[in-house]
Amino acid sequence: MTAYTRLRWTFADGLTLVGRELGRLRNNPGELVVALIFPAVMVVLFGYVFGSAIQVPDGGDYREYLMPGLFAMVTFGSVMGVMTRMATDASRGVMDRFRSMPMARLAVPFGQTGADLLTGLLMLAIMVGAGLLVGWQPHRGLIPTAQAFLLMIVLRYALSWAGVYVGLAVKNDQVADAMVPLFMPFTMLSNAFVPTGGMPGWLRFLADWNPVSALTAASRELFGNPGAPSGDVAWPLAHPVTTVLLWSAALLLIFVPLSLRAYTRGGR
Repeated sequence: MTAYTRLRWTFADGLTLVGRELGRLRNNPGELVVALIFPAVMVVLFGYVFGSAIQVPDGGDYREYLMPGLFAMVTFGSVMGVMTRMATDASRGVMDRFRSMPMARLAVPFGQTGADLLTGLLMLAIMVGAGLLVGWQPHRGLIPTAQAFLLMIVLRYALSWAGVYVGLAVKNDQVADAMVPLFMPFTMLSNAFVPTGGMPGWLRFLADWNPVSALTAASRELFGNPGAPSGDVAWPLAHPVTTVLLWSAALLLIFVPLSLRAYTRGGR
């Protein structure tokens, strides 16, 4: 079998499993509705509750400061969603069934990550609409705005592979569900809601090097929203676009082979 044939086989099988995942969401509309409403709820809740109590550095509207952080939080939700779905399939024997079928080894994780990317785009579109309704808008034109959303898409896809690996490693849907709240502090420990300058030194270091902070800072810079990094800041915040691309490349290099290995050996 040639490399081209193998690649085409993997792509075709992966698209079939993307359709399976989307069909599962269609058959469980409650799960889909919750996933789509959640971003809009976050915009309203955080925008008006936090917005009445927090001052934006150098002035500006807090909701414009907040939206890039919420975009970053939704992006990192990819890990939790893919992790729970993979763990559920593993615990119910679905993965064992897939391994017994004549399909490409990468098809299953490719299908999961592809489906997550599509649902993530829909969630992002809903959040954009909600943001526009509460007063947020990009100010630097079409190309920088498109670049910001492209960064979110690239990082979300890379993070989804981390979710694939963790879900395959856990192999238990109840354990995966219990792990979901552990990701919330990770997203909160960032510059998404408040500047990191007022944090203790050790906590500020963790927040500044958090990829959530890098994606948030890059989005603020590309959107032209308040809070873009300036002055003496940590390297990831001084070069946020580069940092997001480096994080994305690192996650793919680490978790794609780990996911393939975990899927291949999962039945042993």
